[in-house]
Amino acid sequence: MNPMHLTLTKKTHSCIRLEKDGRTLVIDPGGFSEQDAAVGADAILVTHEHPDHFDEGRLRAALDADPAAEIWTLRSVADRLAAAFPGRVHTVGNGDTFTAAGFDVQVHGELHAVIHPDIPRITNIGFLVDGSLFHPGDALTVPDHPVDTLMLPVMAPWNKISEVIDYVREVKPRRAIDIHDALLTDLARPIYDNQIGSLGGTDHGRLSPGDSTGL
Repeated sequence: MNPMHLTLTKKTHSCIRLEKDGRTLVIDPGGFSEQDAAVGADAILVTHEHPDHFDEGRLRAALDADPAAEIWTLRSVADRLAAAFPGRVHTVGNGDTFTAAGFDVQVHGELHAVIHPDIPRITNIGFLVDGSLFHPGDALTVPDHPVDTLMLPVMAPWNKISEVIDYVREVKPRRAIDIHDALLTDLARPIYDNQIGSLGGTDHGRLSPGDSTGL
């Protein structure tokens, strides 16, 4: 893996901001995240169409505010935005690679995790940034590439803690940091921290919204 000089800032739920060399990349500024989560981003990545990951109003505001800002996402999201922002909304899928605001990105995954067998599965992609940090969206996708920092969907209607622990074990990152945690109550956090930390086999932690760490 290439050494990274990134700053990761956690936003509410599944949204993160990455900063490097004066450029900012934001992933999944959805409806549970801060109203200004996408503001100031040079590039925005969206994993799928669910409203806690994709908020059309936030994205339109970010693109209107900065005429140079661009979005990379899957077709279901791109189709909602591309006509209004010609040439600035890029459709990507599993296996694609691209550079966004100086960040090298690989796309992994195709489908959202199963919520219930009666609910049709939608598409979902994950993003491996600079060959090191992986954000899977709403899936337990295992990239065919070593992962240094795994953004871990810790609590969702589509997962249970044993699956989360096994996912960490399978990816084998150097460290895992929680995302998809807006529905996790303060009472539950110590339980999740203890079980994932003791059974996952890697350094596990979480950041409060607004907190940052170096990568």
